[in-house]
Amino acid sequence: MADFSAIAGSLTKGFPLEKHKAKSENRDFSIFTKGGGRKSFSEVFMKWVFTVCGLSAVAAVGAITLYMIISGAPAAFKIGLKDMLFNTVWAPSAAEPSYGIAYIILTSVLGTAAAVILGVPIGLLTAVFLSEVAGKKTAAAVKPAVELLAGIPSIVYGLLGLLIINPLMYKLELLIFANSSTHRFTGGANMLAAIIVLAIMILPTVINVSETSIRAVPNDLRAASLALGATKVQTIFKVTIPAAKTGIITAIVLGVGRAVGEAMAIILVSGNSVNAPLPFNSVRFLTTGIVSEMSYSSGLHRQALFTIGLVLFAFIMIINIVINKIIKGGGEGGK
Repeated sequence: MADFSAIAGSLTKGFPLEKHKAKSENRDFSIFTKGGGRKSFSEVFMKWVFTVCGLSAVAAVGAITLYMIISGAPAAFKIGLKDMLFNTVWAPSAAEPSYGIAYIILTSVLGTAAAVILGVPIGLLTAVFLSEVAGKKTAAAVKPAVELLAGIPSIVYGLLGLLIINPLMYKLELLIFANSSTHRFTGGANMLAAIIVLAIMILPTVINVSETSIRAVPNDLRAASLALGATKVQTIFKVTIPAAKTGIITAIVLGVGRAVGEAMAIILVSGNSVNAPLPFNSVRFLTTGIVSEMSYSSGLHRQALFTIGLVLFAFIMIINIVINKIIKGGGEGGK
């Protein structure tokens, strides 16, 4: 077998790579150049417009971060950060008020994680079906249904959960705890119902982004895998999905963001009571805690709700940072 480096050398022999590279580096490929390098007024103006638009996004994030810190920090100092984060009793209207949000934080973390664990595999496999398995007619029929899921308002998901999922959860609750004398029956409005609703709500995001990423994988990779004797299923799981990994992780990030920030649907199906985050307990998420009490709160109680918002904001930022590290690590590993 011929030496590959020798073949590559023969192909590039006589081609002035360095000279060509030097010429390329001296050229200005900017879209804002004209003729001999002079820039017209419209090009300079549009360059500033683009710059301002880009900086405005950064400024918006900075302003939101600053506002959340200014609004949420005072209550944390007055109540004590340790007492807020690790105390489990939330009773702001009691004779001796208590502002513990440990159960609320755990409910949001565990509920979001469970929804992602339930929803992501279903969404990913649906994306694989649409992009790799289904025929054109089948995909054309299923795709609009997925897009319709993305367009349904959150409150409608909550109403469907209230009318369909909660009664089913109540029947399951009666079956499991039929002989229990200590269980507090929730009528089906519990953490398990909230997890199911969240899992359904993140499906459109995971499906659409994952499908786009899978379709973007070059067909040459699939053809090479099949030529080596791999089956179609092996090609999907060993070649196509790993090649689309970055896009799939992005879909998961967007799904997590949707689940963490949801309030209206969850407040209808979760029971909205501060309890330990167990499947058949009525629970309260960070978002629903803010929504349910902000309208009548005042003083330290209102400040504590802003602190919950700050915790939620920090939670989302940590998730984004961790996921970005995973994506970058995967990209460097692939190189």
